[in-house]
Amino acid sequence: MSGELVVALRGVTRHYGQGEALVRALDGVDLDVFEGDFLALMGPSGSGKSTCLNVIGCLDEPSTGSYRFRDVEVTELSTNQRALLRRHYLGFVFQGYNLLPRTTAVENVELPLIYRGVGAAERRKKALQALDDVGLAHRADHAPNELSGGQQQRVAIARALVTDPSLLLADEPTGNLDSKMSHEVMKLLARLNKERGITILMVTHEPEMAEYCDETIHFLDGRVLERGGG
Repeated sequence: MSGELVVALRGVTRHYGQGEALVRALDGVDLDVFEGDFLALMGPSGSGKSTCLNVIGCLDEPSTGSYRFRDVEVTELSTNQRALLRRHYLGFVFQGYNLLPRTTAVENVELPLIYRGVGAAERRKKALQALDDVGLAHRADHAPNELSGGQQQRVAIARALVTDPSLLLADEPTGNLDSKMSHEVMKLLARLNKERGITILMVTHEPEMAEYCDETIHFLDGRVLERGGG
């Protein structure tokens, strides 16, 4: 944890509803994520791990507390500023691959660059490089239905990495994969973390997958219960 502090949560809460229907999804979370970390968030269903990931990814907002991203207080940003932070600094990988079905692998990977206004030639070059980084350059012109589940998830990882994000957020990235494919995806994430220094925060319910991470952060009832080795 010698790198720069990327994420700092202090006393973060996220409440839904009110009165007797109040749900404390996050209940005073403190969490630091440093450059180069590969962290697993674990805990039972409803423990707050995915809510925490969504807050860090600017897909949800804290009810109270402080969230700093590289010394910027995110809670003070406007909706548009949070969207820009998401677009320029964060990459996302979900359990569902969310690939456009009638679009080739390379065109799927290009999508974030289109939103950034990157020109067609540069876009294609970066997308092909990202596919090469995940071992799928040879399947660039294949549609999602011509790829296995593991290959589709690798395309989704390439899409998340094509913008060189400061932080990669992965929510159950192996949830739809069999055991063999799950290990392939985790080996890929571990390699990207070690060789390229990509900071990764991953939600998982599988201890076997968490073993690929440097540390595991255990959630219970909206709080961080403990933090320890992967």
